[in-house]
Parts: sequence; C-alpha cells; structure tokens
Amino acid sequence: MAVASQHAAVRNAATIRSLSDVSATHIKAARVENPEAFGNAKRTIIVFATWASVFIYLGFAFWYFDFARMFAPSDNAQRLLAVMFRWEDMANWQYANIYRGIAETLAMAFLGTFLASLVALIVGFLAARNVVRFPLFRHTVRRILDVFRGVDQLVWALVFVRAVGLGPLAGVLAIFISDIGTLSKLYSEAIENIDRKQVEGVKATGAGPVRTIRFGILPQVLPVFLSQSLYFLESNTRSATILGIVGAGGIGMIIIERFRATLYDQVVFVVINVLVLVAVIDWISKKIRMQFIGETGH
Repeated sequence: MAVASQHAAVRNAATIRSLSDVSATHIKAARVENPEAFGNAKRTIIVFATWASVFIYLGFAFWYFDFARMFAPSDNAQRLLAVMFRWEDMANWQYANIYRGIAETLAMAFLGTFLASLVALIVGFLAARNVVRFPLFRHTVRRILDVFRGVDQLVWALVFVRAVGLGPLAGVLAIFISDIGTLSKLYSEAIENIDRKQVEGVKATGAGPVRTIRFGILPQVLPVFLSQSLYFLESNTRSATILGIVGAGGIGMIIIERFRATLYDQVVFVVINVLVLVAVIDWISKKIRMQFIGETGH
C-alpha cells in the first residue's frame, strides 16, 4: 500500500506548482522511481573503498622503496654527476672500439628484426582466426608465440649466451626469438581486422587460397606490417644496448667495461652516441613510412 501511495504521489507530481508543494512523500516516491538520480550509497562506498585502497597501497610502496632517499643529499651522487660531465683525456678514448660497438649493436638490431619480420609474416597468417579455420592448430600456434613473447628479451640473451657463447650472435638470436612472438601477434591481429569485401571480391574471380592472400589480404596489411617492423627496429636498437651488458655483444659490453673501470665520462659519451643513433633511425623510419605508406608520422 505504501508503494502504491508513493507511485500515486509521483503521478500527481504534475500538480505541484511550487517548491512549497513538495512533501517528504513526493521525495521518497521520487527516490523509489529514480534511485540512480539520487546516488547509490553502495556504489559510493565501493568507489571510496577502491580509491582508499589505491592510496594506501601507494603510500606503502613509497615507504617500502624508501623514496625519501631520492631527496636526501648524497656525496656519491654529486661526485658521480660531476665526473660524468667532466670529460678528460679524450685523445685516448679508443673511439674505434666505441663506434665498432655501436655498428655491431645496429647490425644486431637490424638482423634480428629483419629475420623476425620474415618469420612473423608467415606465422601471423597461421595465427589469424579468419585464415586458419582449425581452432586447435591456431591456438597451438598462439600458445607457442605466448612463450616467445612472455620471456623477456634479456632472459633470452642470457640463454643464448650460455648456448652459443659471448658475442653478437646471442643478441641477434634473443631479438629474433622475442620479436617473433610479438610481431606475429600484431600481424595476426592486423589480418583479422581487414576488410572482408576485398577478400570476397578476389575469391569471386575464382582465385585459390594463395592468390586470395596475395591480392586480397597482403595489400591491406603490408603497410601495417612495415610500420610495426620499423618501430621494432628502433626499439631493438635501444634493447640491443642492454643485451650487450649481459654478454650478447654490441655497445653494451663497452658500456659495462667502462662502468667497471669507473670511466663514467666515457659512458656518457657512448650513451649520447646511442641516443643520436636512435634519433637518426627514427627519422629514417619516418621517411620510409611517408614514402611507402603515406603516413605523416609524429
């Protein structure tokens, strides 16, 4: 009876001429009819509890990692910064070794990315839902890619250093295996998002599976493949620097040698050269994308 009377009050709301005509019964009935308009206490509590948990966790993380030390004066940090930017005895810095290491790093990144892109071009089709109709086979391929992608490139480098020894070959293999997993996934997703009309049009001409892929799918996805591979080349140039630190060749080995010898000024010099190299690769990649894809870049 009470609910019925509340509904009746709502139906009579049109008779309200001014605020003085609004009674507690009207408000109660309106709350029943439109609970979301007056706020949901349970939802408010959940939101508040979620934000409170986030802030408590952040506070604990700052306390656990002792972030206050970042703002404490440190003689070691000041001394390190001073040494890094006071370059001395530059005539004896063995520039040939440094630039040979940078060239080796670039070669590692290029070869690893290039080989991974070639393999991913095939594996991406095998992992695409709209190309391979056998779920068991497709899911098997995807799980193998998960393994390649799930293990960090640095771990792969440690594995291959143990398997093939110190040197750039271990770095190339680490980039190759890791990028197969990632690029194949990206390629398969690009294939799954193509326009089906073009594929159906090619099939309507009587084309077989190979010609359908060649003329129906590849023209749509190749620009995406190229753009992603170029980005990975740039990213792998930076990663190859780290791989060298664990013995996988390249400029990373020179950086870790200089660190151990406390030649921090030379470390800064090498890092600046790597940054310039990455910037040049980014610029060249942008030009290539504009030439072949028409992308304006960023």
